Amino acid sequence: MRDFRDFWGLRSARPDRLMLAAAALAVSLALPGAVRAQVAPSAEAGGSILSVGVMGSGFYLQYGQHKMAGITAFVDADAKSRIGIEAEAHWLEFHQTQNVHAEIYSIGPRYHFDLGRFEPYAKGLIGFGDFNFPYNDGYGRYLVLTAGGGLDYVLNSRIHIRMPDFEYQAWPQFSFGATSTQVMSTAGVSAGIRVRIF
Repeated sequence: MRDFRDFWGLRSARPDRLMLAAAALAVSLALPGAVRAQVAPSAEAGGSILSVGVMGSGFYLQYGQHKMAGITAFVDADAKSRIGIEAEAHWLEFHQTQNVHAEIYSIGPRYHFDLGRFEPYAKGLIGFGDFNFPYNDGYGRYLVLTAGGGLDYVLNSRIHIRMPDFEYQAWPQFSFGATSTQVMSTAGVSAGIRVRIF
């Protein structure tokens, strides 16, 4: 059984360290906004918004032309400047063929603006994906780059309906065989609910 874990050919460039560095960067970018929110007048309270959400997702994976369904969880940390950070996790476990499935974990900047009760947004994420090959013949962890966007409908001050969220993902140096690496692409659409918790 082949192990595809060395996706860059360099053991030192581990994706979990990449995610840790991205999370540290996200926290350092969010801290100045949080500090300003502490000294702002009460009329300006709520300068930072933290939301969590869950969605149902459908994705097309180029490898084997698999169409899969799954669950997505996400956290949005937004500021009044319309720039925020999104962290998300996709578990594409349903509608498996030959036991092919994937999990994707990403984080990155998010830009949003208001149009009445609608909130369009765009995002660019970086992270890693765990891919299980057919018949459990191998497992790989790969860098994943994501470009996406979508639309939230503001139901009330706390609840937004996410309808829909689109993503295009590139998996550089994906293992298409024992010695062949290429860019694998995936595309997906999701819809669900977002709840403001802070």
